[in-house]
Amino acid sequence: MKAALLLVGSALALAGCTREAPRAVAKLDCPAIEGELTRISIAEDGKSCAYRSSDGAEVNLELTPVVGTPQETLAKIEADLRSTPGPMTPEAEAAQAETGAKIAEVAAAKANVGAMAAEVARVHAEAAADAGVALPAARLDDAGSNRIDLPGIHVSEEGDSANVRIGPLHVDADGEDTTVNIYRDVRMRGEALSREKRGLRATFIYTGKDLPAGYRYVGFEAGGPKNGPLTVAKVRSKLDTESGDKIYHDVQELVRRNGGV
Repeated sequence: MKAALLLVGSALALAGCTREAPRAVAKLDCPAIEGELTRISIAEDGKSCAYRSSDGAEVNLELTPVVGTPQETLAKIEADLRSTPGPMTPEAEAAQAETGAKIAEVAAAKANVGAMAAEVARVHAEAAADAGVALPAARLDDAGSNRIDLPGIHVSEEGDSANVRIGPLHVDADGEDTTVNIYRDVRMRGEALSREKRGLRATFIYTGKDLPAGYRYVGFEAGGPKNGPLTVAKVRSKLDTESGDKIYHDVQELVRRNGGV
């Protein structure tokens, strides 16, 4: 039995360490129904499809080639979503519904940044005392600004502005404007034991007063091999929706199904 298990382990290790490039997706798998989302169109070449939720949210799922670096490709999509006027695409609103839930969470987090800063400072001070060592301390300055700087954690709040950096999560809030970015290097499906992370997952959400054409939220969920193509679900919405959590889960499922991450 031990010998058999060792052989299986060796086979898995070899599979995980293969140097072949992640398999590129040629066509999207666009099911007619994905949770709260209903497919309303699909391109003949299979490289894009559109969904709508029951409350009007829209999602566009697309295969997107990587031009330059993955970060540069996603930055262009982010800029387009924030500035491109015109009618809402069917894809955009579905992902927005999910975006609604995330935005609500971000707003709540922003409102509580001060409390979070105080709590982290307290725990930090206790840890330093217990360890009997001097650690970098969180700082509350005289101007009423809360700030925490620890390894991998950076939080600051001043007036209506807040900035949070926790690992891959970046949140920037300024008055009515809130931007959420998450970018992670990940292993491709079937490469759990590989040393190299050849895939990525990314999330972008933006809500603010300067959105074009009356949109309330824009964003995207993306995933796939870094050398492309990436599976990107673009989101735009003019409505606040009540099914945000469910729709966001559905959008993630569509991206993971096609992106292989």
